[in-house]
This record gives sequence, C-alpha cells and structure tokens, in this order.
Amino acid sequence: MEWNRGMTHNSAKADPAPLGLMGFGMTTVLLNLHNAHLVPMGGAILAMGLVFGGATQFVAGLLEYANGNTFGMTAFMSYGAFWLSLVVLLFLPQWGLAPASPPALMGGYLLMWGLFTAIMTIGTLRASRMHQVVFTSLTVLFVLLGAAEILEQPVLTLVAGYEGMFCGFSAIYLAAVELLAGQVGHAVAPVDAPTMPIEVPA
Repeated sequence: MEWNRGMTHNSAKADPAPLGLMGFGMTTVLLNLHNAHLVPMGGAILAMGLVFGGATQFVAGLLEYANGNTFGMTAFMSYGAFWLSLVVLLFLPQWGLAPASPPALMGGYLLMWGLFTAIMTIGTLRASRMHQVVFTSLTVLFVLLGAAEILEQPVLTLVAGYEGMFCGFSAIYLAAVELLAGQVGHAVAPVDAPTMPIEVPA
C-alpha cells in the first residue's frame, strides 16, 4: 500500500485510520477557527471536541490496537484523550469543581503535548511525507499555543490559529486519501514528495 508507506494496514479488518484522522483534523480546524479569531468559542466546538475529536478518535485507537498497530493506537487514543481532557479543563471551573488553570499551568499542559507530539513525529520518519506534515505541524501548534499562554502573548494564539488550520486540513487530506485509496485500491492523490529518477551510467 504505497499510499500509506510506513503505516501500512496489514489487517483484513477495516482500517480505522481515516476515521481517526478525520476526527482529529475536523476538530482541529474548528477549534483553530476560534484561535484565529474568526469565530467565537461555542457549543459546536466543545461538542466536536467531546464526541468526534475525543470519543470517536479514542475508539479508532482501540480498533488500531485490535489491528496490532502500536503507533496508530498510541496516536489516536492519546489525541482522543487530549480533546476529552481539554473539554473537561474548560468545564471544571464552570461546574465549580476546580479553579481555572493559570496561564503558566495551561502553557505547561500544552507544551507537554508538544513534547509528546515531537516524539510521535520521530515515529513518522519512515511513513509518508503527509504523515510527517501532520505531526510536525501539530508539534509547532502545541509549542505556539503553550508559548502564547506562558508569555501571555495573544498574537501567538492568533498565529497558532492559522497554523492549526493548516495542520487540521493536512490531516483531513491524509484521511481522504487513505479512505478513497482503500476503496479503489490505489492512491488517488499524492502523500509523498515526487522522487527524482536516478540516472545509471551506461
């Protein structure tokens, strides 16, 4: 399966990767529309984070476990847990169950996710170029958001919003390619940089 190089789905069962990538990508785009100051925070973002980015992505990770894919399991279950924890972080102060996290603590939370994502990015080095784009851009996103909190610089959140939309759309693109490739049996769009032909001297 050249379209999924390095993350090949070897099971006869359904491939949960497109589901997990769509859950991650669509939720990331929606939240970063808010970070880019294009839409206000609202119930649609929180519901998306709770159900599609959170629970559904977590389920995709469980299915990857059943398929024996350690990387896919770790990625989808972890980022599913991230979205669930983010929604809980926003709701706990509203429910009076915990005080709101100060900027330094929230920044540390985001930077820890940046560290985790940097480790996951190393794991994509043998995968397709698009896998590398998704995880590298996500690492940058977490660093920008964490720095914005710690330094209390709203402009960094704005920059992160646009960078995060790029990250989310790249995940949606990869999900679409994997889904459609699985249907037709071959890549329908590129996920790797074109390789230059090697000239062999006569």
